[in-house]
Amino acid sequence: MTLTNGVSMSHPQEEMSTKFYLLPCLFTLSSLFCGFYAILSATKGEFVVSAIAIIVAAVFDGLDGRVARMTGKTSMFGVELDSLCDNVSFGVAPGLLAYFWALQPYGRYGWLAAFLYIATTTLRLARFNSQQTDSVNFIGLPCPAAAAMISSAVLFCHSLGIEGPVKHISLLFLVYLLSYLMVSNHSYCSFKKMQHKGRTFPILVGALLLFILVAAEPQIMFFAIFVLYIASGMATDLWKWAQKSSLGHKLTNKSKQ
Repeated sequence: MTLTNGVSMSHPQEEMSTKFYLLPCLFTLSSLFCGFYAILSATKGEFVVSAIAIIVAAVFDGLDGRVARMTGKTSMFGVELDSLCDNVSFGVAPGLLAYFWALQPYGRYGWLAAFLYIATTTLRLARFNSQQTDSVNFIGLPCPAAAAMISSAVLFCHSLGIEGPVKHISLLFLVYLLSYLMVSNHSYCSFKKMQHKGRTFPILVGALLLFILVAAEPQIMFFAIFVLYIASGMATDLWKWAQKSSLGHKLTNKSKQ
């Protein structure tokens, strides 16, 4: 057993877990900074600032992994750091934002909803880290998308002229729904390995049109995009169930003939 810099060379996985790569970790810590700032802003009642900080955290979270893969600087240290930071930026921060913005008037139902959201975010991250799968889709709603849904709801209400805390039962149900979806088995597209062979130009045109719409009405469009994305997982599974049910009926009818 050979030792190099105190690391056993007979266990490459252990060696990988000790590596620290500066550039990807800076993006990850930037996401953590935004999450922490979102918490401070939410406690001070600056809900729009908090919502924007969470969305910026999601941008940094999307960049850190890509930077690590592009530079070949992936490590188990980076994976663990990313999960810990995600738990703050997309668990604690949006949970507290939702509580101070919309859940506080509901008493124990409100703070229980906020706690459930944070707990299911933690479970979602733990399950994701422990899964060994090559699927192009996420199992369960990704926690950055859930956090962005809460943030976009805040921005959408602000665009309607609603300032300060709000009280609407739909927001309480929204937090409970997001908590369920994160630990559910609904499949969500990850957009990492999309098949676009022969369809590059239509996709480019569609992306351009979407960019124009977002630039024109960012608060409304962000809200609409995340609503559609969250509904897509349930709708896809419902469509698959309907197809299986229809196929089952056809096979039953054929066997009776």
